[in-house]
Amino acid sequence: MYCQQCQESKAPACTHGGVCGKDKVTAAYQDAVLYCLSGLCYRLNAEGKLPEPCIIEPLFATLTNVSFDKARFVGYLKCITDHRDSLPSKADEPEACSWKPANEEEIVGSEKIGLDAIADENERSLFSLLLFGVKGLAAYYSHAVALGEKNDAFLAFITKALASRFMKLSIEERTALVLECGKYGADVLALLDKANRHYGVPEITKVNTTPGSNPGIAVSGHDLKDLEMILKQTEGTGVDVYTHGEMLPAHAYPEFKKYKHFKGNYGTSWANQRAELESFGGPVVFTTNCIVPPLQSYKGRVFTTGAVGFPGCVHIPETPSGKDFSEVIKLAKQSPAPKDLKIPPMLTGCGHDAVLALAGKVIELIKAGKIRRFVVMAGCDGRDSAREYYTEFAKALPKDTVILTAGCAKYRYNTLDLGDIDGIPRVLDAGQCNDSYSLVVIASALAEAFGCGINDLPVSYNIAWYEQKAVLVLLVLLHLGVKNIMLGPSLPKFVSPAVLDLLVKTFGIQAASDVQTDLKKLNCI
Repeated sequence: MYCQQCQESKAPACTHGGVCGKDKVTAAYQDAVLYCLSGLCYRLNAEGKLPEPCIIEPLFATLTNVSFDKARFVGYLKCITDHRDSLPSKADEPEACSWKPANEEEIVGSEKIGLDAIADENERSLFSLLLFGVKGLAAYYSHAVALGEKNDAFLAFITKALASRFMKLSIEERTALVLECGKYGADVLALLDKANRHYGVPEITKVNTTPGSNPGIAVSGHDLKDLEMILKQTEGTGVDVYTHGEMLPAHAYPEFKKYKHFKGNYGTSWANQRAELESFGGPVVFTTNCIVPPLQSYKGRVFTTGAVGFPGCVHIPETPSGKDFSEVIKLAKQSPAPKDLKIPPMLTGCGHDAVLALAGKVIELIKAGKIRRFVVMAGCDGRDSAREYYTEFAKALPKDTVILTAGCAKYRYNTLDLGDIDGIPRVLDAGQCNDSYSLVVIASALAEAFGCGINDLPVSYNIAWYEQKAVLVLLVLLHLGVKNIMLGPSLPKFVSPAVLDLLVKTFGIQAASDVQTDLKKLNCI
């Protein structure tokens, strides 16, 4: 095992078990899936073909905190190798185009399938950046596909990117591929933004956080289609539905507001779920990345769906007629009402439509000197105690600054009483991590209004990262030419010194350090 894809991974990597809770055997199966998937893509790329099934979900499932279920990866591996072996072979192919382990021992004992098998540290670093970005791309694309939006261009790029693992490319060519991933990242976020409009244009909304007296179902993750199915199937049952974690922004969509039993948000970020879900009382459905190994005390109430999997938890499969959540509803009816965690209401829905509707007022406040600076504090939350930095940073910002946020990083400061500037809230939450697209649209509109470049705006970037979706968002920002991004709470361990030096010299990437120093670096004070 050699895993260094998340911010909390050990140095230089998790080798005996993941900080996330992933065991060594499951990690080996994930490596085997990625290794053979790259072999499949090598053949597809040579043939000029697009992949059929068994590429997007397996990629998504290898993200941090998505699937801990070895059995699912056994199935993915068979699908991938069957598809690969149905294609014609070529001379001088890499071994990944033919490797087919006879047993589990060959997988766990293999020294060629992990990323550490790439000997050159700079090549390994750049391919890791690309692979993790592609994982994020696959995740966001899967959300769009669930809502009926497809584009083969994403499959073509994913095929090319994974095939590059075994190609002889220069450092410059690998760097170009990484930045190209950022281009496709921007495109997929735009596609997902369009797909989410199926539920209407998000509205600035104050979300209730006080539970009602009925039993409830908590829906965690990002998948709005799953939430819609659960809301429809629970109508008239006496069961309330709550969001958890990254699902909070669903309350801003008009179509979801129509459901009277859509009660509110329960708890905070995924990082706190072990403490919070204990108090929820009812079942919890994990739709995408965010699950951590559940405690035995509530494991029997955990359900998974989509790419998510955990041994011993009931999985809700996709069928031609949709998903049947009746088992979840049955358990909810037998459960107590959620306990009140005494969390203040939360504001969300501050996406590009809502904020640009206020653009005239915002521009006036900027010209009047009442809004001096915007600080983009998007990204991920995590369990690292160093993340308290983001709470302290938000508290320390001058009262003439506005925070633009998206993703679960917001839970570090979205319940602080930071006030407003002439009616404009000082924390504007655009939504999920994929809604970082909204922040780009807002910045671009401001740049156009002031007739300047995006790096000439009074905007600073202090981004928290944790997993591979955040890696893709970072690549999107780099593709768009955004410079001087502060990244924390620690820099990625998979980035070699030479590649880090390249990022620093080309884009001005900075490491988060301490609040007062960083406030000065980002021109916030």
